[in-house]
Amino acid sequence: MNGKWKKYILGLYEKALPGEIGLKQKLELARMHGFDFMELSIDESAEKQERLLWSRSKRRQLASMSANVLPVSSICFSMQRSFPLGSSDPAIRARAVNAMEQAIGFAYDTGIRIIQLAGYDVYYEPSTDETRRYFEQNLCEAAEKAASRDVLLGLETMENDFMNTVGKAMKYVDRVNSPYLGVYPDLGNISNATDDVRSDILSGRGHIISAHLKETKPGIFRNLMFGEGNVDFAEAAKAFKDAGVSRFNAEFWYLGGDAEAGLDRANSFLRGILDNTFYNTDN
Repeated sequence: MNGKWKKYILGLYEKALPGEIGLKQKLELARMHGFDFMELSIDESAEKQERLLWSRSKRRQLASMSANVLPVSSICFSMQRSFPLGSSDPAIRARAVNAMEQAIGFAYDTGIRIIQLAGYDVYYEPSTDETRRYFEQNLCEAAEKAASRDVLLGLETMENDFMNTVGKAMKYVDRVNSPYLGVYPDLGNISNATDDVRSDILSGRGHIISAHLKETKPGIFRNLMFGEGNVDFAEAAKAFKDAGVSRFNAEFWYLGGDAEAGLDRANSFLRGILDNTFYNTDN
């Protein structure tokens, strides 16, 4: 890293930018507006899922953009809503395992270091002892495959009861017991799940790979701008710092209007909190 070593880095979720612009332009805009990296989306849409089938040439192009424009260092793998590791349907479960393998291979080929896994055993069907057992079994296999490609997997805390806190994610981290599986919490979801956010964050000390910074209100989990919700970002930033976390990703969605103004507002809001936390000697 050139210049002064940063005490933290702040990335941008790909969906904070209009979907119709190209990936290189997204990276250029993110860099221009002060972000340190971008988190790629592989979601339930056919367009995003097709990325897993990219040729070697296209993967090299992404690696080149990551090296020369702005690092693309993580994937938000929300495709797993459609293809969860714990599905009771053998065909869906097989597709989920295959997609997980494809994502690990894609990350390896493009130089991406982290895959954020959706913390669901299932999404569109009821959670049962069977789906939880399948989830844990396939998660263990995913961690072994990730280890063979030097890719980190991070469980996201979600909006459902199955894994809406760091503490719940840590149960699976402890069971799998691999250095390639950790927690990649969503602060907004945690804030809607517990009144003691600090203790929950600290329960993952030593195992939190990164953190999504997202705004929420009780019962509302998406599409809020920073400052519109109930999340106490300042106190959470202190807890993350105490837990040894220094990688953060701004998670919000482009909802129309001036995308660049939205980037500036988000960057200013979060940098103000993180700078005070990491650079103020009183903290």
